[in-house]
Amino acid sequence: MKQFFKFVFASMLGVFLSTIIFFFVAIAIMAAIISAASSDKAVEISENSILRVSLNYAIKERTDRSPFNNVSLPSMNSEKYIGLDEILLRIDAAKNDNRIKGIVLDMDGIGASFATLQEIRDALLKFKESKKFILAYSEGYSMKGYYLASTADKVYLNPEGSVDFRGMAAQLPFFKGTLEKLGIEAQVVKVGTYKSAVEPFILDKMSPANKEQVNSYLNSLYDYYLGNVSKSRNIPMDSLRNIADNYSGRDAEKALNAKLVDGLKYKNEIIDELKVKLCIDKKKKIKSINIEDYTSPKTEENGSQNRLAVVYAVGDIVSGEGSDEQIGSERISRAIRTVREDDKVKAVVLRINSPGGSSLASDVIWKEVELTKKVKPIIVSMGDVAASGGYYIACAADSIFAQPNTITGSIGVFGIIPNLQNFFNNKLGITFDEVKTGKYADLMSVNRPLTADERDLIQQEVNKTYDTFTKKVANGRKISQSQVDSIGQGRVWTGAQAAKIGLVDRLASFNEAITAAARKAKLKDYKLVSYPAMKDPLEAFLGSSSDKLKTWIMKKEMNEGYLLYEQAKQVMQQSGIQARLPYMINIH
Repeated sequence: MKQFFKFVFASMLGVFLSTIIFFFVAIAIMAAIISAASSDKAVEISENSILRVSLNYAIKERTDRSPFNNVSLPSMNSEKYIGLDEILLRIDAAKNDNRIKGIVLDMDGIGASFATLQEIRDALLKFKESKKFILAYSEGYSMKGYYLASTADKVYLNPEGSVDFRGMAAQLPFFKGTLEKLGIEAQVVKVGTYKSAVEPFILDKMSPANKEQVNSYLNSLYDYYLGNVSKSRNIPMDSLRNIADNYSGRDAEKALNAKLVDGLKYKNEIIDELKVKLCIDKKKKIKSINIEDYTSPKTEENGSQNRLAVVYAVGDIVSGEGSDEQIGSERISRAIRTVREDDKVKAVVLRINSPGGSSLASDVIWKEVELTKKVKPIIVSMGDVAASGGYYIACAADSIFAQPNTITGSIGVFGIIPNLQNFFNNKLGITFDEVKTGKYADLMSVNRPLTADERDLIQQEVNKTYDTFTKKVANGRKISQSQVDSIGQGRVWTGAQAAKIGLVDRLASFNEAITAAARKAKLKDYKLVSYPAMKDPLEAFLGSSSDKLKTWIMKKEMNEGYLLYEQAKQVMQQSGIQARLPYMINIH
């Protein structure tokens, strides 16, 4: 009895302490919300100012109003993080704002993939058309940071810094050994020679076919990167390859000699140069504003009754509502249906950033896109990735736009059924017995291996899904199903490659997709509206769960390590037949 009360009181103490901790975290987040609300007031912009752009955080498609997104650990201070949508709008606004004389890029850390960087890079190049200056400075440039910095009129580096210019590498984790140690078998069914989503769970290295496709798209990304840097910095591509192969940028002096940078300066010297550019006295302070605080000059309210809707489809594709970071088939279908039935909405841009997911959920969304196409223009704009299920929902649109460094394709299907029999029996000492009324009553049971009949049955379903997928791509792209199969088979392509084989219509930015949709609808004036509607900070906080809090903390603390955790978790949670990108690709 004494031991019983000991355990009871220990449990009560644990619950009490957890409640207290959650209470204080909640109070801190509420304080951050209040702080963020007060900081949302317009910041006064002085004449002769510079716009400071520092993007050292994970850049999302849309500005996230969630309190978890704008709180930094461990200080719990409120931070402002704007999404790609706001970044592009603000750079464009600064181009025509007479108060802004130039942009200073602080490229110490960049949290984005290359297609997102391309959108920002395109916006910076547009900004330069105004004849205003761009100056870049960093204590150390990464490959991604340098990609943006290369647009600047002058690129400066700290005298003790470096340019981490050494090419690209794609790293793939493999879990076969881990699963074997745990006594877990990944039972795989798939269609597609290149559909390598299953490889991390059944192999300990890339298959020859997978290595072929990774090498192909990685070199496509690298060639495009070098081409743009070459054009901006006026350095031949062969010279850039040499610089990367010799890792010349690792030393500041060598980076200068290689013409990767225009000078080696400390921050005070940068400030002095900016004062000269702005024609202000050396003793006076430079007037500047951060892009997170910048608001464009107030213009006359657009009185147009026409609407152009942007529907954001971001994350893994799942059945049902899904979370804010998923493409829930019900939530996204409802958004597309809403804009289709709204007579004020004259055209739609479907912005996709997704590695795919449930094939059934993808098909539900595909149908809404097809129905919308019959009544008004709908154009797809692909973000960092629109692959497998992401391509499935895109193929019914009027046109597909992508960046050259978008990751797309992966037209293939797979299923993974874990066999945990050895894990349960030998690791945990758990055994199972059962009674069933039919041969397939316990199909998909994870506590025993599949029978030959069951495996054959599942393979038939996977084959059928692939046939449906390729037929819909063929109809949408107006090519034969056999042609789709020849460029499908689960193969991953870059946007540049996809445009050559007919999977993409045009290599263009997000803003160009919006312009094209307006032109197709013959709109001279319109208002942009975004769907699905985002929750305000207080609503997001009240609707948040402890799971979201846990996820937020893990993302903040684990950084890139969270990707490995997320990939392993996804396998255990996958149900049904999947149309998904092979893996989370970490390119650096």
